[in-house]
Amino acid sequence: MKLLVIGSGGREHALAWRLSQSMRVAHVYVAPGNGGTALMQKASNILISDPAALAEFAISNHIAFTVVGPEAPLAQGIVDVFRAKGLKIFGPTQAAAQLESSKDFAKAFMVRHNIPTAKYQTFTDPLSAHVYIDSEGAPIVIKADGLAAGKGVVVAMTAAEAHQAVDAMLGDGSMGTAGARVVIEQCLLGEEASFIVMCDGKHILPMATSQDHKRLKDADQGPNTGGMGAYSPAPVVSDIIHARVMREVIEPTIQGMQADGIPFTGFLYAGLMIGDGDDATRSIKVLEFNCRMGDPETQPIMMRVQSDMVDVFEHAVNGTLDQAKIDWDPRTALGVVMASANYPSTPRLGDVITGIPAARSDCVVFHAGTILKDGVLSTSGGRVLCVTALDDSVRATQQRAYEAVHAIKFDGAQFRSDIGWRALGPR
Repeated sequence: MKLLVIGSGGREHALAWRLSQSMRVAHVYVAPGNGGTALMQKASNILISDPAALAEFAISNHIAFTVVGPEAPLAQGIVDVFRAKGLKIFGPTQAAAQLESSKDFAKAFMVRHNIPTAKYQTFTDPLSAHVYIDSEGAPIVIKADGLAAGKGVVVAMTAAEAHQAVDAMLGDGSMGTAGARVVIEQCLLGEEASFIVMCDGKHILPMATSQDHKRLKDADQGPNTGGMGAYSPAPVVSDIIHARVMREVIEPTIQGMQADGIPFTGFLYAGLMIGDGDDATRSIKVLEFNCRMGDPETQPIMMRVQSDMVDVFEHAVNGTLDQAKIDWDPRTALGVVMASANYPSTPRLGDVITGIPAARSDCVVFHAGTILKDGVLSTSGGRVLCVTALDDSVRATQQRAYEAVHAIKFDGAQFRSDIGWRALGPR
């Protein structure tokens, strides 16, 4: 069969890589893909972005099913376009994707359906927002309502930072329509975890647990980014916490979307803040929903998959996800993001990349912001690569990943040296 993966990041490279392992797959098309997907066997890039044109491509090339990676095409309604033409596609409709495309929609949904989250208010008027910040104090979290490529969240440690963030979003219009409304919410304390499931509208299949590293620098310092690395499994998500998240967050969300007349299909990602204390009683609150797999969480998660993911996706697009099962490698997978100079503000592009080691069963370098032109690989985005390894312990996996990181060269490369640190420290 022939498959289509939509997107250009590390997440899409990892999905295409895993799907291409299937004996049932002849070819995976990636739209638009990157330098890594261009180098894959059994895969090729197609430079089409318009949803209607992609649907026509799927029809003319007899695509068995399509998997959508990033949030932007989902918010544009690509799933609705494909389904209108009778095509099988995994992802939420435009209406369901509001769980991610509008922070205000998501917060109101959670309050309506009693899903635990931080207290909040939404503002379009800067003056009212400033008054609210002064009444609440810091630390406080300022979020652009719309899609901002993972950079629309400011965790303000002082009131001055919070006021500055509001001015940047509501005042100067630098974030465009994404920042036309802001959600201001209570700052939650604890340990973050990424909880990702597959949904077919009714049935839920959990993915392996993972933890992302949002800050640019070691020890969670520096600005927020789209993610500087991740590892799986996440020790903070014990069996008790896993059962509670399913019961308190995931199931009410899927049932709530059905009750609201917008059944959710696709990947549902709950970014969680897990408080301190005993697993049976510690607080679990939703920081945000995404309507896709996380990036870079996808890379270590896909490294751990031991099943044929084609079978799983077929069940997902056919509404029979209750019959699907994923076997997970018990080992730890860990991915280190290598970012370009000046990321996350205005990344420098065009730096030549050398030294990428050949893929092995225990180490794969997934590409994100790369382009292959005339046989030369160079940087084309903020997050460039995710060097992903697999080994028996977090420490061993970390060492294996960083050996590969240090072999790769491009000018201005930035990376954290402590991915997985929470799993190594005292718990």
